[in-house]
Amino acid sequence: MQTLWDYRFARRTQRMKQSAIRELLSIAARNDVISFAGGMPAPEIFPYDKFREACDTALREKGAECLQYGSTDGYLPLREMIARHSTRYGINVTSENILPTSGSQQALDLIGRIFINPGDCILVESPTYLGALQAWTAYGAEFVSVPIDDDGMRTDLLEERLRAGIKFIYVLPNFQNPTGLTLSYERRLQLIELADKYGIPIIEDDPYGQLRYEDEHLPAVVVLDSQTRSQESCYSGNVIYLSTFSKTLAPGIRLAWVIAPPEIINKLVLSKQGADLHTSTFNQIIAHEVAKGGYLNEHVKLIRKVYRERRDVMLDSLEEHMPQETSWSHPKGGLFIWVTLPEHINSKAIFDAALEKHVAFVPGAPFFPEGGGENTMRLNFSNAKPEMINEGIGRLSRVVKDHILKNS
Repeated sequence: MQTLWDYRFARRTQRMKQSAIRELLSIAARNDVISFAGGMPAPEIFPYDKFREACDTALREKGAECLQYGSTDGYLPLREMIARHSTRYGINVTSENILPTSGSQQALDLIGRIFINPGDCILVESPTYLGALQAWTAYGAEFVSVPIDDDGMRTDLLEERLRAGIKFIYVLPNFQNPTGLTLSYERRLQLIELADKYGIPIIEDDPYGQLRYEDEHLPAVVVLDSQTRSQESCYSGNVIYLSTFSKTLAPGIRLAWVIAPPEIINKLVLSKQGADLHTSTFNQIIAHEVAKGGYLNEHVKLIRKVYRERRDVMLDSLEEHMPQETSWSHPKGGLFIWVTLPEHINSKAIFDAALEKHVAFVPGAPFFPEGGGENTMRLNFSNAKPEMINEGIGRLSRVVKDHILKNS
């Protein structure tokens, strides 16, 4: 039934859709459900004491600043700390290249605001992060996708698509959400080469880069792009870089950042002024207080240890329980494992049946902007304890076996 308000909404709201993941999470959050659905960190390793100490110190020493309005540009000591930390990974920037945002989702939204006109084509991996699709669909974006394999985006298929008038390329090179896969070094170079050839910017989204559990760190796309240009500064190049504290400190502080050339940061600041004036001053000061002095580096070591154990437990449990007709990714970091079922099996039907057994995951189809993926699912291993992972994968495997048997 239509109401008076239905005639008042902007046309772009017709493109807005409820996040399929958020709908599922409301179900999966039940206490009786073993949930592999959300990309949530393990709450038992949040640095509670460090946050409590930081709040006491900040309010005692900077109380007025903590609770006052702040600059849209962000808290300068935090920006300087992010710049120093980035330099350790070869991203040579200053505070002028950094804008703190209210979570990575706001960073994606602001990028949409300043770059996307209705009908613009954005090139993405298939599958890709659902939050980016949701943010940019509201601005009228159309999506062109490139399939991925065990080495990430199929860059051998990229050039044909770049001829279609692409506005920018969006890529998650490290332990991608949803698949957990990583873009290989060789393909990073090929991506940079082709993007430069066609004059197309790259948005590099890197929330999981520090969460590597094996093998050597791969240089960021932004670093390789800088090196190919023989420039000391990363931002004479072609890449905008995004990252976040959500996976290394806590998602509840809603604090992420954009690294970009100053002219882009200036446009983002103007856009952010109209969105929320500035990211929470209190949260920025507290995050700086918690992370400074090398604490963040030590805490990340604990996160890696815990998540590696949980990843290994899930991989072993899948190997033990899942039927041979299924396959899955073997991520070297991050939070996710991607499961592929036989082509005739729909993971949404599996989800409904699994929920009856009090276990949840995310069906894969919503991550495919051009359709497909009905026989895939995303499993999160960071949030559940090892014993619950074993129990949950056992339940899920029995449901999968039953569906394969019934549909064979």
